[in-house]
Amino acid sequence: MEEFEVSEASKKTKTIYISTIFSIALVLLMLGMLGLILVHAKNLSNYVKENIVLNIIVDEGAKETDILAFKKELDGNIAVKQTQYVNKEVAQHNLTKDLGEDFVNFLGYNPLLSTIDVYLKADYANNQNIDALKKQIEKNPIVKEVVYQSSLIDMVNKNINTISLIVLGFAIILLVIAVALINNTIRLAIFSQRFLIKSMQLVGATKNFIRKPFIWVAILHGLIASFIAIIILLGLLTYAQKELGEIKILESYTEFGFVFLSLVAIGIFITAISTWFAVSRYLRLKIYDLYR
Repeated sequence: MEEFEVSEASKKTKTIYISTIFSIALVLLMLGMLGLILVHAKNLSNYVKENIVLNIIVDEGAKETDILAFKKELDGNIAVKQTQYVNKEVAQHNLTKDLGEDFVNFLGYNPLLSTIDVYLKADYANNQNIDALKKQIEKNPIVKEVVYQSSLIDMVNKNINTISLIVLGFAIILLVIAVALINNTIRLAIFSQRFLIKSMQLVGATKNFIRKPFIWVAILHGLIASFIAIIILLGLLTYAQKELGEIKILESYTEFGFVFLSLVAIGIFITAISTWFAVSRYLRLKIYDLYR
């Protein structure tokens, strides 16, 4: 009979531990997903800014050698990430492809002008720096016009700042919720062990002696839960990269490693601290309070 009761108690304890681990893993998974968004927000912001194009329309009478020399000069500018020269023939081919018909046959001539597309570095993709660069470019005699969408740049910068603040606020709220959920999960798991804790205390075990095995078990649970969360995150990332090729711009093994190590640290720290407080609570309670 006693063996049956011990076996039932052991099964119950294992079930509690398994549910605790998976509950913590799910919370850490949410934190990990938000962590990836936060650490890659800068990369995503830079990607958007660096795809804003500054179009330099070249004068029709400009020589090819002068255009290429000017392009090389732009490539050396500190604000420029890269440039792309599009001559009249390439521009004609691109527009014909977009329209689906050859407009030159209809017009009888090619009205397009050669252009140099300038892509700026993210730190310089704002109207103030672009205006300064525009004035510098317009001084060159082969430049007919410089075109860019100032309203689009303002909107991009404004929206990126707003989204960053929203994501940061959401991250703080989610972190608080995660701590509360993990703490409650640990307290429920320790609740089932409250009589064992008090029994050990009654036979003379010190508080630190009683706490130690519970804290080590909690650390192990936090470690296992964080590994489960990391495996699920890796699976989601692999799937996302397969379905969305553009997400490769966010690939950074350093940042992935930082998020994964943070998950392990958070999982271990929160479970250990929550267990310490939960065990200490039952150590302070009187015997008759354990039945409440």
